Amino acid sequence: MKNLKPGLFLLIILLAVILPQISFADSYSDTISVFKQADATGPFFKNCYGYAVFPTVGKGGIGIGGAYGEGQVYAKNKMTGTVTLAKLSVGFQLGGQAFSEIIFFQDKRAYNEFTGGNFEFDASASAVAITAGAQAKAGTEGVTAGASAGPRTAEHADISYTKGMAVFVHTKGGLMYEAAIGGQKFSFTPK
Repeated sequence: MKNLKPGLFLLIILLAVILPQISFADSYSDTISVFKQADATGPFFKNCYGYAVFPTVGKGGIGIGGAYGEGQVYAKNKMTGTVTLAKLSVGFQLGGQAFSEIIFFQDKRAYNEFTGGNFEFDASASAVAITAGAQAKAGTEGVTAGASAGPRTAEHADISYTKGMAVFVHTKGGLMYEAAIGGQKFSFTPK
């Protein structure tokens, strides 16, 4: 318990420095507009059954970390409910970050799987960053993003659905290195 206090204190200071720089007041329409204008995600809006959008997901950690975001779910361009994203992770991690996230549902089966209660991405789920020169991954290892021109960036990836879902992130600010165990969990509430 004594060793946890300095880490918790550093996490609070880190979040106090990063969070004021990030606007959490983004509207859903502004976030959707950002994703519609991106070359990688624009075409998905035309062909998907629906999507979940999170204007801001905040993430931070020093050894123990977490992420949280609130979103809305759409089917056939109509809002069908709200959703929360939560993640708790333990492992080597340091920093804080904020990003927007969108999850496209290819068909009704994928939409129903996501909205059928509590949903969690497995280790094979991955996200593509639409910010140039960044890469991201969502799964039981958490959502991570970093500066790289790796093969999963929007500029270099052959982007397609995996198990009926395609996930994209747009980094808003912060810096975080993470190699932690934990997953994004979603809880859907119908409208």
